[in-house]
Amino acid sequence: MAARFVLVDHDTPLLLPPDMREWVPTSHPVHFIMDAVGQLDASKARVDERGTGDAQYPPQMMLGLLIYSYATGVFSSRQIERTTYGNVAVRVMCADTHPDHDAICAFRRRNGALVSSGFAQVLELAARCDVLKVGSITVAIDGTKVLANASKHAAVSYARAGQQVQELELEVEELLGKAEQADSTPLGDGLSIPEEVQRRVERKARLARARAEMAVRALARSQEEKAAYESKMAEREQKRAEGKKPRGREPKPPGGGPGSKDQVNFTDPESRIMKGGNGFAQSYNARAAVEVDSRLVVGQRATNSPGDKAELVESFTMIEPAAGPVGEVLVDNGFLSEAAVTGIEAKGTVHVLAAVKRQSHARSVAQLEKKADPPAPDPRAPSAERMAHRVATRAGRERYKLRQQTVEPIFGIIREALGFRRFSMRGMAKTSQEWTLVTLAYNLKRLSRLGTKLAVAWKGRPATALPPFSHPPVPFFPGSPTFALRCLRRPVFSKNPTYMCSRLSPTGS
Repeated sequence: MAARFVLVDHDTPLLLPPDMREWVPTSHPVHFIMDAVGQLDASKARVDERGTGDAQYPPQMMLGLLIYSYATGVFSSRQIERTTYGNVAVRVMCADTHPDHDAICAFRRRNGALVSSGFAQVLELAARCDVLKVGSITVAIDGTKVLANASKHAAVSYARAGQQVQELELEVEELLGKAEQADSTPLGDGLSIPEEVQRRVERKARLARARAEMAVRALARSQEEKAAYESKMAEREQKRAEGKKPRGREPKPPGGGPGSKDQVNFTDPESRIMKGGNGFAQSYNARAAVEVDSRLVVGQRATNSPGDKAELVESFTMIEPAAGPVGEVLVDNGFLSEAAVTGIEAKGTVHVLAAVKRQSHARSVAQLEKKADPPAPDPRAPSAERMAHRVATRAGRERYKLRQQTVEPIFGIIREALGFRRFSMRGMAKTSQEWTLVTLAYNLKRLSRLGTKLAVAWKGRPATALPPFSHPPVPFFPGSPTFALRCLRRPVFSKNPTYMCSRLSPTGS
């Protein structure tokens, strides 16, 4: 018997318009993201209500395109544009349309409110689907350094900026003196004295602005340090008045002006030099609050603060109300602050667990032995001693272990599986917006991997009430996001008359 092969014909055109959703398997995450984004309220999207200019791409389709791209490790607007041609799943997402990189970049830059709203709505969707258990949840909070869209070599320190200003002043004087000499030696090809003077004057102005910015930062830092210094001194004086000896060294008063090593980056002035896993780099500190059972990110924010000591309260307030009331917070010792813990636990409904000191990953023989819980300290004992007792108990140890099992692996997934290691946007506002988009993409990818059934969220509603990305039936009329299906280029025929009618009418009639 002769060998048989599958017929592969590149020449015969398709006689009937295909269903683009059949181009990828039904288990593909693009279907889940399309259906989930279709259920989101896109009323906060910035659109041209006047209808002037070229036709706009539907906001839901553009948001779905960004989410799917970030979930699959594509972050550049030019790369996303290329995937609309070469990636089958993206072509299905865009219904065979091709937004250019300018449209993609502008939509991502202008629609921070839509991304933030979508993040909260996805948590509500997860709660309705019983993936996110709302009510007295346990969250783990941590941060990771993410590279800024700027090189640390584009930064200048306060001392170095002063030196460069003096050097530029000398060079300008030398050039002006050279211009006054009638028999001056000509400069190299393509160079002129006026242009060289202008270039140095502009550089000097930039350095002056950088030094002024560092002075403003130093003043703000000095005010914060002064308040902390006065608080510590008042506490020590109170202990002396009670006849007790204060512990530790006397705190030093804060300095006034900027330090010689204070820096400003010319490319992204709001980024900071931070120490990460690969040494010092121009970075932002991206923080996330993760619900320990569902492994969903329920709160996120990006800051330019390298440390975490004063960030616990702000990181706690970033948790979305859609996740429900928080019952327990797990943080490492970098976030530990007596004032922050007291403020969070003031209402009596939240319990904070934090390591007082760094623990070695290797366990000693003494730690392996079963032992009774240590006795509770005096209620008037220092907060660090009371917190150490919480984590030393058997129940406290078991609960605190959840932190390293939840938030830290999620940062690893975002870095390695998603490949997100550097921000594409610059500035605090845009960086925070992009970090929200990253965590939103992670949450939808997580829900897809869990096999979440979105129909649960729409239980009891008629089929015609499903949003435009649902299938079938799909609203197929001008103004609908799915109207972009390119089947309109040919007469709509189908082997399934019922499916054909469901695509021609919003009601499926």
